[in-house]
Amino acid sequence: MEHLFQACKVLGGLVWILVASSNVPLPLLQGWVMFVSVTAFVCSLLFLGVFLSGVVTQINANWNFLDFAYHFTVFVFYFGAFLLEAAATSLHSLHCNRTTELQPLLNDNQYNINVAATIFAFMTTACYGCSLGLALRRWRP
Repeated sequence: MEHLFQACKVLGGLVWILVASSNVPLPLLQGWVMFVSVTAFVCSLLFLGVFLSGVVTQINANWNFLDFAYHFTVFVFYFGAFLLEAAATSLHSLHCNRTTELQPLLNDNQYNINVAATIFAFMTTACYGCSLGLALRRWRP
């Protein structure tokens, strides 16, 4: 079950791809989303590789606590990233003055991409939350 949640976190890579493909129309909000999704994606792959390769048996550390601390940190960051992406998506109808006419802040294509990114950010946050619960259960007997 734990490896299923680990593999589901690769969905965070989709958040990264989707936000980047929307041309990041709101860099102040979506910059943090990009940072969190890229960092969490890379760190999750490394963490999964460490566990699957068996290196954890060769290094004397409290891996249960490290697993809990990692998932807690990433869950908090990803929850914030999810909220920021949802906020960026909700600004679809906000109009801004570009050139001489008022245009929506997000065009329809960017809006659709941001909706998908918000959904995948929520799913990834939920996967990290489930992994956090399992890590807490392993850490505390």
